[in-house]
Amino acid sequence: MEMSSPSEPREVVPRRILHCDMDCFYAAVHIRDDPSLQGKPVLIGGDPSGRGVVAAASYEARRFGVHSAMPAAQAKRLCPEAIFLRAEFSRYRQESERIFAIYRSFTPAVQTLSLDEAYLDVTNHLGDFPSATALAQEIRRRVLEECALTVSVGVGPNKLVAKIASDFDKPDGLTVIPPKKVQAFLDPLPVRRLQGVGPATGAKLKELGVELIADLRAIDLEVLVQRFGRHGKGLHDFAHGLDSRRVQAHRQRKSLGAENTFRNDLAHLSAMEAEINRLADQVAQGLERRDLTAYTVTLKVRYPDFTTLSRSMTLAVSTRDSEVLAAASRLLLRRTEAAQRRVRLLGVSVSKLEKGGPIQLSLFPLLGI
Repeated sequence: MEMSSPSEPREVVPRRILHCDMDCFYAAVHIRDDPSLQGKPVLIGGDPSGRGVVAAASYEARRFGVHSAMPAAQAKRLCPEAIFLRAEFSRYRQESERIFAIYRSFTPAVQTLSLDEAYLDVTNHLGDFPSATALAQEIRRRVLEECALTVSVGVGPNKLVAKIASDFDKPDGLTVIPPKKVQAFLDPLPVRRLQGVGPATGAKLKELGVELIADLRAIDLEVLVQRFGRHGKGLHDFAHGLDSRRVQAHRQRKSLGAENTFRNDLAHLSAMEAEINRLADQVAQGLERRDLTAYTVTLKVRYPDFTTLSRSMTLAVSTRDSEVLAAASRLLLRRTEAAQRRVRLLGVSVSKLEKGGPIQLSLFPLLGI
């Protein structure tokens, strides 16, 4: 029997990563359950006559230029015929659990990104399927058959390629990029399609004459590192289709929060503090349900001109006590211009979480004062 020598390199099996992205998930759930909405511009979000924001838009609404995070009033102006529906997150979570159960029936390596988006690593979990493509086709079939919803899937050798591929043929698409075709797939795409290339990075890249991924690939690594620091190495790797990030099946929660956009701007400090108390209590309940405590409290404030800022405080001991979270947030409010300016939005969030931990009820030691 022939045996390979210890020095002989082993063949590396290319990873097979799927990025599954539900199509217009929130809107699709409503349209599925109410056929009269089929083919109509449906928007999920707040009241367009108030301070609401669009959470999701059907493809029919997107044709008018409407997108998520847009003020609902603006969306109404762009698409006067739009049908506005309030978000029902408990309903979406229930549907998401059914969909993710389908994913996990194929592989335990499922990384949740949101209620409607996930990475799946099927490298060692093809089962009886001859390829990752065949497995992806079966996932799409089952989601449609069992949930009456469509999912677009990208298949590639890493997360970067799979995510870009899933958006390539929406809705209800399947795009497969074999390892040997990664560069040909990426090169003609706008550089903004790469993760980590936002408006600021995009503007700096444009100064270097970079508009397409092929342009970025032609830039030396040293130039990118000099211009962007450590981020330059990531840009260089992504431009070459390289991404070593693993699919993390059990991603640890890093933060928890609650926020509210007001129909009418808050003008008085007492009203702001009352809202902060309510939000802090909501966050505390979330920590309690998950048996978590937190060290860092962050207050988010948005003014009527959409200027948004945040202030943070790290406590001496972790807590999930609502009074402590509220007190810390009220102190942070004093570090803003809230007393002199009206406020459009307030948010309270916590981070540096740990499982269980001490619940210190003594207020002043916790705040470090």
